Amino acid sequence: MGYQGKVKSPTYNLVELYKFSRLYFYHFDFYRFDDPIEWEEAGFREYFNANSICLVEWPEKAGKLLPTADLQIFLNIIETGRDVEIQAGTEAGRQCLKDWQTQKHS
Repeated sequence: MGYQGKVKSPTYNLVELYKFSRLYFYHFDFYRFDDPIEWEEAGFREYFNANSICLVEWPEKAGKLLPTADLQIFLNIIETGRDVEIQAGTEAGRQCLKDWQTQKHS
């Protein structure tokens, strides 16, 4: 996306914000959550909107409280490095994957 600065882990802050023009990119890390209700109490629901991209590490720590992910990205360690699997969970996610495939084959 063209971001040139350092990308910090949000492990202790829970969220880091990166601003791109009119778009807000939030990087969450819920590793330290002990109970899904902590997500609700933290007030993060308002961050998940049409003007934002929310990347979430450890989403299972928020239980069923998170909205359905447009895309889920799975990183798997293999002998030769890493394998990436991307799954779409919404129509917007399916369209995004379709667009990526179109660009890849252009």
